[in-house]
Amino acid sequence: MADIQLSSRAARVEDYLNDKLQTTADLEGLDILLENVQTQQELLKQQLLEAEKDLAETTKASEAHSSALLLQARTFKKQQADVDRRLLIVTRSETSDDAIGKFDADIKALQQLDVATGYVELLAEVEDLSAEARRNFKSSPQAALQPYLSLQKLAIALKEAQPVAEYAAPHLVDHVEKTAQHLWKQMKDAFASDFEKVLTRMKWPGKDVAIAGSLEQEWTEGVEKLLELQEPELNIQSDHIKPYEEPLVLLPLEVMVKPLNLRFQYHFSGDRPTNKLDKPEYFLSHIMGLLNNYDEFVATYLQPLLRKRFKTSNLSMTSIFIDSTSALITALLPMLKRKVFGVIPQIAKQPQLLSHFIHELMSFDISLRDEWGYDGGSGVEGWKGLTWEVLVKKDWFGRWLEVEKTFALSRYQNIIDPSESFEIDYESVEPPATKPTNAAIRVNDLLETITDRYRPLPSFSQKLRFLIDIQIAIFDLFHVRLVGFLDEYLKDTSSLFSTVQGVSSSGTKQKLPTEGLLGLERLVRVYGSAEYLEKKMRDWSDDVFFLELWEELQDRARANTSQGQKKKNLAGNMTVEHVADKTSAAVGNEEGGGALFDETAGAYRRLRVRTEGVMTDSFVQQIRSSLSAYGRINPWSALSSPSACDELNLAISAELDAPIGLLSSFLSFLANALAQAPLRRIARQVVLAMQAFLWDTVLMPQYHNFSYMGAKQFGRDVRGIWEVVDRFVGVGQGEVGMRRLAEGLVLLELDGGGTGEGEALKLGDVEKRLFRDNESGREVLEEMGLEVLSESEARSVLQKRIDLNG
Repeated sequence: MADIQLSSRAARVEDYLNDKLQTTADLEGLDILLENVQTQQELLKQQLLEAEKDLAETTKASEAHSSALLLQARTFKKQQADVDRRLLIVTRSETSDDAIGKFDADIKALQQLDVATGYVELLAEVEDLSAEARRNFKSSPQAALQPYLSLQKLAIALKEAQPVAEYAAPHLVDHVEKTAQHLWKQMKDAFASDFEKVLTRMKWPGKDVAIAGSLEQEWTEGVEKLLELQEPELNIQSDHIKPYEEPLVLLPLEVMVKPLNLRFQYHFSGDRPTNKLDKPEYFLSHIMGLLNNYDEFVATYLQPLLRKRFKTSNLSMTSIFIDSTSALITALLPMLKRKVFGVIPQIAKQPQLLSHFIHELMSFDISLRDEWGYDGGSGVEGWKGLTWEVLVKKDWFGRWLEVEKTFALSRYQNIIDPSESFEIDYESVEPPATKPTNAAIRVNDLLETITDRYRPLPSFSQKLRFLIDIQIAIFDLFHVRLVGFLDEYLKDTSSLFSTVQGVSSSGTKQKLPTEGLLGLERLVRVYGSAEYLEKKMRDWSDDVFFLELWEELQDRARANTSQGQKKKNLAGNMTVEHVADKTSAAVGNEEGGGALFDETAGAYRRLRVRTEGVMTDSFVQQIRSSLSAYGRINPWSALSSPSACDELNLAISAELDAPIGLLSSFLSFLANALAQAPLRRIARQVVLAMQAFLWDTVLMPQYHNFSYMGAKQFGRDVRGIWEVVDRFVGVGQGEVGMRRLAEGLVLLELDGGGTGEGEALKLGDVEKRLFRDNESGREVLEEMGLEVLSESEARSVLQKRIDLNG
């Protein structure tokens, strides 16, 4: 082994020398090399000595630590044995395990004793605080407040600590709360009694109530004592106040309204003449009278004390505590609620009284909110109102909705039953508008009244049910009635129906007219009613009330749809699908758009369009029928050329008198009953139909040819039709509607003869150019300003002149 180590060391020395002494020149630095090697050797020796020293110290410390641990272990064992021996002696046990079990039981008993001691001390503290308050509240009420407030804080702290303690001491918490409540009642009664004496001396609530001299100081002290007594309770409610919770009445005002309550009961209980079930406005206006009478007093004398007491606390943000007017309203509401809740069951089975009562109650709520700025202490959500408490908390909404629906349907039936209901009302709208029927106007008025009925309701569900169950239901009923009128008209126009169904035991059944002005009026009634209510629904969709209702409906429907709950009820038993079917297909649509009355307005629009089509078809049919006699005459080629004077004074053909008379009466009626847009649409279709008849039956038949005078007579007849159309529809509308025939007349009425050099084009010149080729024909038509006729149609018209055929 030694040989191997020497051989290894020699190898390393050899490698080192080979590395450092590679050339002859390296031998000159041999002394420096030896010196460096010696220096490194000294450093290594020094490091070795220090390492040996550290090792010795560490070894010594380790041995000392081991000795100490060994000593501690021996000591622990000795102590353990001593404890076990003493534990056996104390517990009189034979084994240590038995001794430990008995010892644990003793420890638990001591812990229970400690808890019991704490209970007793707490009970003693409660009793001491209660006794101290009782001793002082008569002689020194202000001094009695401090122990009571401490007791109240203790009760609140115990109640808040219960969840953490897993409700370990319910009886203790209950005892402390009852003690605090009992003490609070005693102090409240005492303070209230003192305050009542002050109020009596002030002559409250008389008309000559006044505070002067020492009374003002006593008033201030009485109010402050009651407020300080109540402040802990106020703080608790202000942190968690909800719109549907009963707000606390300030104790000073609770005392002040006692005589007002007695006065209220005197007037509105028993068989007093002021206590009438059909006159809820009596007691509601009485409450308003109290507000008007005493608001100035509380604003002058109570408001400064409320601001002083609560301005630096959380109560400063709660109106019913910091504002004297709101506090007074809160104090007056309990007596009113008792009256309201007592009246409702008495009138529930009397629909008229119930409807009137709820309406008056809504008006009262609106007055408190809008005129008096009352929010019930909930500034964000606002006061829901007495109506909400009656309809929701007391669950009278279903009965009230049933009553209102019955009334609405009854009034609707009274509107549509009279025979004059569907007469056209020419005075209700501006002249340019389509005239509705009396029924449509009254139905709209009824629906607007219904809107006013439920507009003040705070509940979205209640508003939606009113909208769908009453308003849209009445819209649907009226739509069915109008559709029935139209279907009845169509049945009356059917010859088969007249033949099969028109016979009764007394002979031929009397039908309503389908022709003439009376028949047209039947259709205009349906059209005018449908358009009027359709426009009203479009206007309602832009009303702020219905816009807000639509937005809330969309928010709720989208929430249900996004959660996959499309069949979940939105209001009552109405699902998203049901509401969408009644209001708009856009319900729940993420893309937006839509309105509450989309479906209903769409149904009325379809009825309006359908009625306009039937009206147009009937008009056209009757006009074509009246033109049949004119179509059978054929004097056009036999008329001779008259003098220039006779040509200017041509009369309309006698056979055209009846069609023109019919056209004039129909257009006169429609111009008075319809707006300009539908009038022009109908007139345009009628004029187009007349043009087709005249073109096909008079102008173009093979056996009809025209002399120059015949062409002039035909032109005069056609212009007679235009004059009627222009008179009622608008200047130029007749010719515009018969543009094709008008251009045909330009060609047909051309003066005969050769070419017209330097003058208007003559018949012969036009004929040559028109028949030469299509290009020449188009040029001459354009030169004459004829844009509608094709070259072939123009040639057909010219061929009707006997001048060219002869």
